[in-house]
Amino acid sequence: MVQQRRARHAKPSSSALPAPAFSFSGAHVGTDILASLVVFLVALPLCIGIGVASGVPVELGIISGIVGGLIVGLLPGSSLQVSGPAAGLATLVMEMVTEHGVGMLGPVVLATGAIQIALGLFGLGRLFQAISLSVVQGMLAGIGLPLILGQLYAVADSEQHGSALKNAAGMPALASEVMANHQTLVAVGLGAFTVVLCFVWKKVPGALGKVPAALVAVLAGSLIAALPGVHVDRVEVNDLFAAVHIPGLSDFGSLADLSVIKLAITFAVIASAESLFSAAAVDRMHDGSKTKYNPELVAQGVGNSLCGLLGALPITAVIARSAANVQAGGKTKLSRILHGLWLLGFGLMLPDLLAFVPISVLAGVLVHAGWKLFDPGQFAKMWRKDRGEGLVMVVTFAAIIFTNLLEGVLAGLAIATVMAALRMSRLRIDQSEVDGTTHLTMSGNATFLLLPKLTDTLEALNGKLRVHIDMIGVSHLDLACRAQVEEWAEQRRQSGAEHVVLLLPEETHPKTVDEEAEDWLAEQSETAADRLPPWHENEAAIDDYLMRQGYAVHPGPPPGYGVPYGHGAPGMYHPPMPPVPTMQPMPSMPPMPPMPQPYGDPRAYAPVHTHGAQPGHYPGAHPAPQPGSYAGAHPGHHPGTHPAPHQGWQPGSHPGTHPAPHQGAQPGYPPGADPRTLPGAHPGSYAGPHPSPYPGQDPGYGPSTYGGGPVRG
Repeated sequence: MVQQRRARHAKPSSSALPAPAFSFSGAHVGTDILASLVVFLVALPLCIGIGVASGVPVELGIISGIVGGLIVGLLPGSSLQVSGPAAGLATLVMEMVTEHGVGMLGPVVLATGAIQIALGLFGLGRLFQAISLSVVQGMLAGIGLPLILGQLYAVADSEQHGSALKNAAGMPALASEVMANHQTLVAVGLGAFTVVLCFVWKKVPGALGKVPAALVAVLAGSLIAALPGVHVDRVEVNDLFAAVHIPGLSDFGSLADLSVIKLAITFAVIASAESLFSAAAVDRMHDGSKTKYNPELVAQGVGNSLCGLLGALPITAVIARSAANVQAGGKTKLSRILHGLWLLGFGLMLPDLLAFVPISVLAGVLVHAGWKLFDPGQFAKMWRKDRGEGLVMVVTFAAIIFTNLLEGVLAGLAIATVMAALRMSRLRIDQSEVDGTTHLTMSGNATFLLLPKLTDTLEALNGKLRVHIDMIGVSHLDLACRAQVEEWAEQRRQSGAEHVVLLLPEETHPKTVDEEAEDWLAEQSETAADRLPPWHENEAAIDDYLMRQGYAVHPGPPPGYGVPYGHGAPGMYHPPMPPVPTMQPMPSMPPMPPMPQPYGDPRAYAPVHTHGAQPGHYPGAHPAPQPGSYAGAHPGHHPGTHPAPHQGWQPGSHPGTHPAPHQGAQPGYPPGADPRTLPGAHPGSYAGPHPSPYPGQDPGYGPSTYGGGPVRG
């Protein structure tokens, strides 16, 4: 059974790649096909535009889109998220191609995929969810602005200068070039038209507004560019398979270069972060199965590894394609797989159509995409919500612009970590003087970041002779602060301080199994001790408690009565308590016939420590001496008479008589006879002579002379 349970709950092995997971319901085939067509129309211009923006043949962008649909779409992870070449990596690819050439693209992308697979297999996909939102927003803005600056050159059919700062510095010269060249002005007009159309198209009512804006812009721009007299740069198209460049051994040898390794790590971090952030956004758009982060990261790694082997662009999960898939009614993986199939068919059969698309139009599509990433309104919104988070966003963005993407993200993470540590390290210190003693009360979190503040506070107390430091309210006390206060307290004691008290919080380290077991045993021992009667340890303390509650405490039970039952309960010593007569030893009793039924009320003959006594009396003491009525007496009886034990008094009988049959009489006695007057009756008994023990009492007990509970004979 144990082995079966372990097998059922065993963690799946991470040594193997995820198997393809593809299933769909026939009820969703129609909607998935329609959704795949919509995603294809959104993805096609993006694949072409990102290829152009990356400085590589556009066919490589289409190949990456095909891999993202057919390969990544088939693997487990997310069901509706669509992968392909991403605008966020276009600037990085452009810089890498400019410096190292297109031949280096394959090895770097292959290394990127290997890193992603390793991260997923080691279960590190969830770590990307722990990144601060301000860092993410700063990273997206740092990707968006360089993309805009670079594509403005493409809009004007001009060559960009490389980095974002260089492109920004060249804007005045670009403007002068545009104004001086009529054809360049036409290209800029097409690009501007595309940007405006992408922004306003979503406001078009009806079914027409649901057509992807990028597709409408490409079709409209291509028609305008086809007019006579319009001369703008267009996309150059070659054979799809001819664009494939499988890296050779010489290409992989460059991976030993530290700068190339740095590029691969940068690609992996950015591609993984963008994919998993996109997954979180897509999961909020639908009610279906949610993304499994580690399998999704492995799937992205497999896709990038294949893209690297083909020499294509790196891929990520893209929010634009994914949102289009969900909004178009996609329900299963079929929609994203089919979109890759449509891309493959277009690349094989209709590549010549791409020759009609102006580059300025594709650049306009990417300017719109870059603006959505940049989103300058997020800076003000983040600042209003939390100035600390706003500062982290600004630092991340600025670091990316002035250095590079990886270093900028690392700088943002460092600033966010410091901000979190500072906010956690908030220590409140209250100081007061009471009867010549300085009281210092601390609460919050005491970390090494607050050592200067803590040290200054303690040094200010050096002249005090009596100090009381209470740190029990401190939620977290790290070793540095603990050592500081303990050393200070010890030094003060050695220097002759009269009174130094230091109260530290309990240890917060996790307990071992043995420690947990010891705590449990100690708790059980305490619980068992609590079950002992209160008088077990300190009867004087209980008497003191009863006196404070207003009860008269009897000096002790009379001889022969034993310890009162329930000592310590209110009502046990009810005033006044008359003296109890000395009990007489029980004489020898002749044998009696067996009882046909229980004798009297068993409660009247209960042993000591049972329920024979009435409230306010010792066990064994009959309540008869108390004035007034008592338990067992019936109306008409004088206090001191005892009809209770035999319960033989019937309605209508004269009080004190004993009509038969009653439980007090024994077999063989005439009805109505009082057994007390018959021969052999024991004085003071109600039921006549009985053998010992009586029913309901322990051996060695006999009836009291008052007919009450038994006492030891």
